[in-house]
Amino acid sequence: QVQFVESGGGLVRPGGSLTLSCAASGSIFVIYAMNWYRQAPGRQRELVAAITTDGRTDYADSVQGRFTILRDNTKNTALLQMSSLKFEDTAVYYCNADFRPKNRDGTPGPRAHGPWGQGTQVTVSS
Repeated sequence: QVQFVESGGGLVRPGGSLTLSCAASGSIFVIYAMNWYRQAPGRQRELVAAITTDGRTDYADSVQGRFTILRDNTKNTALLQMSSLKFEDTAVYYCNADFRPKNRDGTPGPRAHGPWGQGTQVTVSS
């Protein structure tokens, strides 16, 4: 089963930086756009950043200019580099994507969305 596992969260002071990592595991034929989401207490999950297979990126207005999303297609990984962190960036961050699994004969399976993982907690506090 394909999974997306996040890591790298922690406690950071306002203005600080942190880099989150996402690793996809399982038998994968292709991963489409890789996305970072976050969910703060009492709020809905929101899309923070996305990156297509050819490297085009898109960001939520709230993080534009402060966050950078990167991916390595050969390793099925993605990073979220966060800088100038603010109190309101405090949330659980999740990685997810649409993908096609690889069948045993090497052919692609049906397109699917990844299951949600545990996420990684980012806390911005002084």
